Amino acid sequence: MLFTVKDALIVADILRDAAKAEIMPRWRSLSSEAIRQKTSPLDLVTDADEAAERVIGAALAKAFPGATVIGEESTEKDASLLDGIAGADLAFIIDPVDGTANFAAGLPLFGVMAAVTVRGETVAGVIYDPVGEDWSFAVRGEGAWTQGLDGARRDMRVRPAAPVSEMFGAVSWNMMAEPLRSRFTSRMPRVASTFNYRCAAHEYRLIADGHCHFAVFNRLMPWDHAAGVLLHREAGGHSARYDGTPYNATVRTGGLLCAPDRESWQELLDALISETE
Repeated sequence: MLFTVKDALIVADILRDAAKAEIMPRWRSLSSEAIRQKTSPLDLVTDADEAAERVIGAALAKAFPGATVIGEESTEKDASLLDGIAGADLAFIIDPVDGTANFAAGLPLFGVMAAVTVRGETVAGVIYDPVGEDWSFAVRGEGAWTQGLDGARRDMRVRPAAPVSEMFGAVSWNMMAEPLRSRFTSRMPRVASTFNYRCAAHEYRLIADGHCHFAVFNRLMPWDHAAGVLLHREAGGHSARYDGTPYNATVRTGGLLCAPDRESWQELLDALISETE
């Protein structure tokens, strides 16, 4: 199925409308009862997540009849929904509030993400920043770009490769299992600098727009990565799981490394992750 730039713009409007109606009115106004813990103190869900997902899901179903809609919060209640990605002729994978811990703390680092897949392959991604009120788009074969409310479009491009010691990037190591966790953290001084925004939406926007060199992730839930990996790829970058296999929205294990190109991906893998020096 062909998914066009025009279709992506429809998704963008749906994300913005949901943010205006359900997310931003609750930002910095959440009661303690409106914030709930899932698996850890940093894995939260709020009334905004659940309400926005309902609104986005209903709007997508109306705009794209017959499409499968898979949201993070609905999947929390029924994990079998993830099995529908591989066979769906058209599926939308939704993260209604990416960076919920930041949102709940009143920080302006959160986003609304939607990935579009056809039989498991990502064909489009939209990331909306409700605070800055702009979008990052990727449509397979059409490139990656940012767009504001005025419709002005600016192409995105990854940062050129550099020696490992000069590269800096977004790193998420807290969910790594041993011995990778200890090996990776002991090697972090090999790069120039690292950061963690607790928000894949903004981290993918940064790496795709050339504001850092690389990103390392270890929890591969599709709502966190499907849109961002395509954004990074269409901006000229190279992403792969730690074993070198391509990322796919149906795969949820193996860790993910994003880099400016294939050569720098291998150099970063050798420096930070590989078992052998």
